[in-house]
Amino acid sequence: MSKRIKIISWNVNGIRATIKKGLWEFMKSDKAEIYCFQETKAKAEQVPNTFDVPTEYYSYFNSAEKAGYSGVATYTKIEPRIVINGIEEEDTYVDREGRILITKFDEFTLLNVYFPNGKKDKGRLLFKMHFYEFFLKYINNLRSNGEKVIFCGDVNTAHDEIDLARPDDNESISGFLPEEREWIDNLVDNGWIDTYRMINGDKVEYSWWSARSGARNRNVGWRIDYFFVDEAIKNLVKNAFIMTEVLGSDHCPIGIEVEI
Repeated sequence: MSKRIKIISWNVNGIRATIKKGLWEFMKSDKAEIYCFQETKAKAEQVPNTFDVPTEYYSYFNSAEKAGYSGVATYTKIEPRIVINGIEEEDTYVDREGRILITKFDEFTLLNVYFPNGKKDKGRLLFKMHFYEFFLKYINNLRSNGEKVIFCGDVNTAHDEIDLARPDDNESISGFLPEEREWIDNLVDNGWIDTYRMINGDKVEYSWWSARSGARNRNVGWRIDYFFVDEAIKNLVKNAFIMTEVLGSDHCPIGIEVEI
């Protein structure tokens, strides 16, 4: 008998700050089976153990070596068979910043990923592109090994002009550079499906807004958060959505529902 599960991805821009803004209350009312948080900026032991913590979730963290930086966490009602903090191969260049957390379930493998931001300088853009190429090879290998792969997170790139409010103003800015967008083209050419576009077609919604100039109130945003699945399992995806009404971060949550 099949069942439907909901998975949420959210760059919380500091999990401790978002808890103060109602993260636990959101989880209790939303009731998704799995939450993938990015940019947690905390180790597991730094998360406040308050009375209102949702106790029905297993929680797993992959934190950056640098304190208060980057990091991902997965909260799941379904206990994984395997949890991998980072990557299975010895490539510490990719993994020092706590950007990948893998949970393997009976029905699928879920990767919670915080992709690098390339805006700081040329070196960070080079790191971002290295990370992109490494990651695509990695998920292709998982698929080749027979795993049913779902990955989600803050990809830090808008794919097409429809995915940001002002494409012409940002074509020379990291996050909408030709080489970054080309990587997503390559991802799609490799058989990875953008679930939001698959379900919603050309609907215009964003998942991130600059904190400056009231961008969120004016809806001058970017869609840079994604759920991708292998083409072979796209029929398992029954819904894909963006929760633009949920506050607490400069990003909003996104989600999918899959039937397993």
